Amino acid sequence: MKWHHVAENWPAFYEAIVDRWPGIDEADLDEVDGDQRRFVRLVAETEELEVEEARAEIREWLIGEIPSDVVMDEAHDDRSIRNSAKYVGEGEDEYDDDARFGDDDEVDEDGD
Repeated sequence: MKWHHVAENWPAFYEAIVDRWPGIDEADLDEVDGDQRRFVRLVAETEELEVEEARAEIREWLIGEIPSDVVMDEAHDDRSIRNSAKYVGEGEDEYDDDARFGDDDEVDEDGD
């Protein structure tokens, strides 16, 4: 992914950032507000790294996939579905309708 994906969807990346750098909290991320330079400094301070080491860690992190709730377009969704095949059991199809699980006919408490 590119940094602009992160900056444009900053709050959507909070969970992924905190998973990668547990010493960072949401208040820190609110202050950074998607600014790459501030994020590099935050990672360097939190992880007690040199700035270049922090940049390298962030570059490595950026190699990962964009979280599915960040990019909602057909091409990305289709790729995410195909990638999910590794989590689907043998004999199942990741494109199958889930109606066979029986929850499609249930009415929730709101009557919907």
